[in-house]
Amino acid sequence: MRKISLLLLAACISAAGFAQKDSVTVSDYARAEKMLSANLTPYIYNNVSYGKWINDNQYAYQTRTAQGVNYVMVDAVKGTRTSLTDKPEGLGGNRYGSGNKEVLSPDGKKAVFIKDYNLWVRDVATNQLTQLTTDGVEYYGYATDNAGWTHSDNAIVRWSPDSKKIATFRQDERKAGDMYLATTNVGHPTLQHWKYPLPGDTNIIMIERVVIDVENPKVIRLQIPPDPHRATLSDDISSSGTFDDISWSDDGSQFAFVSTSRDHKIEKVRIADANSGAVREVFEEKVPTQYESGWGSINWKYLPGTKEIIWFSERDNWGHLYLYDATTGKLKNQITKGNWVVTQMLHVDEKSRTIYFLANGLDTANPYFTHFYKIGFDGKKLVPLTPETGFHRITFSPLKNYFIDDYSQPDVPNTVVLRNTNGKVITTLEKADVSPLKAIGWQPPKPVTLKAHDDTTNIYGLVFTPSNLDPAKKYPVVVYIYPGPQGGSIGGNWGFSPARGDNQSLAELGFVVVAIEGTANPLRSKSYHDMSYGFMAENTLPDQINGVRQLAARYDYIDTNRVGIWGHSGGGFATACAMFKFPDFFKVGISESGNHDNRNYEDDWGERYIGLLVKDASGKDNYEAQANQVYAGNLKGKLLLAHGMLDDNVPPYNTLLVVEALEKANKDYDLIIFPNSRHGYGAFSYYMMRRRWDYFVTNLLGAAHPKEYRLSNPMGGR
Repeated sequence: MRKISLLLLAACISAAGFAQKDSVTVSDYARAEKMLSANLTPYIYNNVSYGKWINDNQYAYQTRTAQGVNYVMVDAVKGTRTSLTDKPEGLGGNRYGSGNKEVLSPDGKKAVFIKDYNLWVRDVATNQLTQLTTDGVEYYGYATDNAGWTHSDNAIVRWSPDSKKIATFRQDERKAGDMYLATTNVGHPTLQHWKYPLPGDTNIIMIERVVIDVENPKVIRLQIPPDPHRATLSDDISSSGTFDDISWSDDGSQFAFVSTSRDHKIEKVRIADANSGAVREVFEEKVPTQYESGWGSINWKYLPGTKEIIWFSERDNWGHLYLYDATTGKLKNQITKGNWVVTQMLHVDEKSRTIYFLANGLDTANPYFTHFYKIGFDGKKLVPLTPETGFHRITFSPLKNYFIDDYSQPDVPNTVVLRNTNGKVITTLEKADVSPLKAIGWQPPKPVTLKAHDDTTNIYGLVFTPSNLDPAKKYPVVVYIYPGPQGGSIGGNWGFSPARGDNQSLAELGFVVVAIEGTANPLRSKSYHDMSYGFMAENTLPDQINGVRQLAARYDYIDTNRVGIWGHSGGGFATACAMFKFPDFFKVGISESGNHDNRNYEDDWGERYIGLLVKDASGKDNYEAQANQVYAGNLKGKLLLAHGMLDDNVPPYNTLLVVEALEKANKDYDLIIFPNSRHGYGAFSYYMMRRRWDYFVTNLLGAAHPKEYRLSNPMGGR
């Protein structure tokens, strides 16, 4: 008995040292809650919280000072800024009509909308309605973008500049597969049903391209076969809120467009006659993996005046601009060149033959810092317009004579200046004051440079530590992960932000929180982004592990024996994968709304980043080895799964497949279900956040937590 007692005593002593503290208190949770964005933003003074060009030369914005909200009007010609007592007229506004269902014409006189699967136009002055199409029916309607995880009544069109025509499509969903969800309520549930094709399906959603003469209602069908529901920029044909991959001529007589193949490997650049529907092939680009036309905006443009096309390509391993002859389809010259990436083409000045664009990779401090440049069509005279180190956000004036430059770094607050198109600073608008933030205990994250799993490639991340960090203690690590491949754990925003999700809040409870951009994330070279092409389940996890080990070698307070991981959506997929494939490294995981088997997620996602689903002679397909449920039996640590049962983005069956596999393997797991919630849980997101804190405190920190602490929820009160 004495021997057993000594063993128990030793175990208790060991557990006490492992946990560091017996409990995390209400005051600890309150301090963590204070580090959420909604609670920190009021402590940032002298920053541009909202701004807008009122006209060609005047920019109005809102800022906060110690005395309260202030409004400022900037005169770009005079280089002056004037404080106002009242909000200036025009600081709000919406380019869409009522309810965001209508799309206004460029002249503001017409608004097109969907009714009963057909397109109608409303005269804004008289409210007279005119039906533009008559043969639209359910699953075969006009201008509707309700494919896969997107389903709405918004009209997806592209108006011609003269407001006389629209380019749109008739979407054929008739043979596509179905998705079903059911409400949870007293009485009979409501069945939600829509078209949601999956990888490998024989029939997917197709679009039949059309032009509609609005003034004299007539439908002109383009003389080409239907295209897959695909776009060059993303997994949706309306990522910008309008019909993507369309570039009209000024007179509305023709437009260029791009047809994307089902697997995103072939892009066909075409020009359509808007009066006859005739289509001319200009050129095509084929890639071995997947094509994309940039990030944030589509980086190609038709220039009918000079019969040229500016085209984006990663053919030399970096995202650059190329100039094509639109008549012959021949390449005239490469415009941008070098080991850096054009991310967004913001303006093309055809008269001066100058392109204004954002680019990453030219800042030696961090390849994710974005800068603004201009260059000639001939590839000469590359001019940096924003030389200061950091991440720059640009807002052009309507006539493109001036721009607002808002720049910062993750640990350096914003400076906002007015510049002309030569990059000269006309006046400084604001320099953010974060001293009030620091006074309440806030601290910025620590930017770090690490090596990827190959021990050669640089990767970058942010580290969040408790504000009361004791370097003599050991802290467990929580990896926040979003593996992309279209984004990353930090994403495209490497500028200043008072809070990035609840990373700092979680750190306040006694953790070191790490967010790392891994290989296969975008905004760098093509080869970097393609490192995991075809096997998405790598999920940047080898990079995350290598990064945490390097951080532990730098900072003695990091404990690699206690590493947790969590993520949402793709991060939920990566988290469960981490727990199953690296069970000796990751001890605790929280997997929210994960697309655990991409055969159960919308067709375009997997087919873009894995390729088309194919089966071998035995009947196995190339997606099966990437499905999390296949490896569920490897679980050793603590895993919490969560999903909304009305998730129309990642259907909940993805998580239920993992649940079933865990039960078959006789494995313990935890589960949170949100019966009537969508992908992000809506008003219950704060409940999930609190449960996430509790789970890591209990299972990774080894401490007790406050029972049912209630977080303030801006959506639903406290």
